[in-house]
Amino acid sequence: MSAARALVRSLAALSAGLLALTGCGGSGTATSSSSGTAAPSKGGPTVVATTTWEAALARAAGASDIKYIVPASIRHAPDYDLKPSDLAAVAGADYVLYASFEPFAARIKDAAGSKAKLVELNLDNDPATTSADVTKLGGLFGTQRDAQRWNTDFDAHWKSWAQQVRAAWPGGKPPVVVTQTYTTWAAKLAGARLVGSYGPNQVTPAQLAQLSARKPQFVLDNENMSTGTVLPGSGARQLDIVNYPGQDLDLTAVYRNAADQMAKAFAGS
Repeated sequence: MSAARALVRSLAALSAGLLALTGCGGSGTATSSSSGTAAPSKGGPTVVATTTWEAALARAAGASDIKYIVPASIRHAPDYDLKPSDLAAVAGADYVLYASFEPFAARIKDAAGSKAKLVELNLDNDPATTSADVTKLGGLFGTQRDAQRWNTDFDAHWKSWAQQVRAAWPGGKPPVVVTQTYTTWAAKLAGARLVGSYGPNQVTPAQLAQLSARKPQFVLDNENMSTGTVLPGSGARQLDIVNYPGQDLDLTAVYRNAADQMAKAFAGS
């Protein structure tokens, strides 16, 4: 088989795999290309991540030579058209980071002929999960001190953000909320009273009636997977929570922005 034909077949396989990707969050307002990077590394591992979420975890863990495949500007990852340069990036990687709901990750590695180590991460912005992923990557990269430092700072920030949101509780009481399955972490940050969750599929009429009957004050929807108004007629205010970092790969910004967003909403702004 000619090299040109092999590349075409590789790209076709990659494109098919990418269509199976189902995103859990949004990329905010960032813009990027498939070769989005952090600062170049000096002797550290070369990391290629499928999205900015995995890339941000790598950065938090102490890696600096980081690239990601799906640009931060893509609201829905399946909308992205893979390029030959994506294969080249993977071919030179030491580590390829992916999530279980991204079945095309292994195909990226195989198609590019990479010898990189595939690392599966559990993408969930619950603080315990985030810290565990950062610790795991720090151990792999040999940057344990960087990872530990980030986790220590993150823990302090989380407590500060939680305090900020709870100071804005309406009437001084925990707000009653419904969350999309991938935004439960935001309810935890807010100290809210969670009365139900939905998704990742669209809310059914039965779910609509059930959740509305619980009289939530707020719906914490998933910005990336939003299908519009979740509980029409319920009187609940809907907030679109973003899960994915932007092209700056600042994972803490996801939590900080959510805290600001909820505090303003709870205060009636």
